[in-house]
Amino acid sequence: MLAYPNIDPVAFSLGPLDVHWYGLMYLCAFLLFLFLGRRHAARRPDLGWQPQQIDDLLFYGVLGVIIGGRLGEVLFFQPGYFLAHPAQVFAIWKGGMSFHGGLIGVLIALAYYGRKSGRGFWNVADFVAPLVPTGLACGRIGNFINGELWGRAASADLPWAMVFPRADSLARHPSQLYQALGEGLLLFCLLWWFSGKPRPPKAVSALFLLGYGTLRFAAEFFREPTPGIFGTLSLGLSTAQWLCVPMMLIGALLLAQTLRRPAP
Repeated sequence: MLAYPNIDPVAFSLGPLDVHWYGLMYLCAFLLFLFLGRRHAARRPDLGWQPQQIDDLLFYGVLGVIIGGRLGEVLFFQPGYFLAHPAQVFAIWKGGMSFHGGLIGVLIALAYYGRKSGRGFWNVADFVAPLVPTGLACGRIGNFINGELWGRAASADLPWAMVFPRADSLARHPSQLYQALGEGLLLFCLLWWFSGKPRPPKAVSALFLLGYGTLRFAAEFFREPTPGIFGTLSLGLSTAQWLCVPMMLIGALLLAQTLRRPAP
């Protein structure tokens, strides 16, 4: 069993301002988006993306992630708590961002940008999809540093099991790191490879939905279920797993539909 590193969530202070690791992880996610976006545009000049357009896209995406992610946490997972403590809705530096809410926020942002730029929704979504998983990995590392969203109880004989001080004295799976590796690194490698050559419209987005939904669904079996709108466990599945089901179905249907068509 490993000892949890118990990292101070405050990375450093600037006078009265505390800079949290969680916020720095989001900053890393946004910088990776810009870096990978430029690399993706350079290797696929046929897509016609310019650096300034990627910067604009990030601006709208950031708004979607923060607003949607926080509202998703409030509405899907902790409505009772935030109803009793409304001021905490704005305390995003303490953690608590829902991927599914962030996804909805980003989809709205992409739809707006696609219409505004004349590119259309799917053109924008297919470009963005391979750039997202590294940001998800950064977010999960932020969760790990915060000592939140820990895993289910594990055998103390598991070499990488940990005791999270904010949980209890049980050895637990470091599920945040599982998700960083699965939904982050593994999904990134898959999408980066898949998007490296022309694909039919919607195909890259469909693979993202199917890939993320599947990996998150599997990871939830090792993560302590979070109470949500479907209860802690409903029919043996967590709220996050129920939210992944439509993602997997839509992704599979879109991928089957698009791969029947030749790439442009």
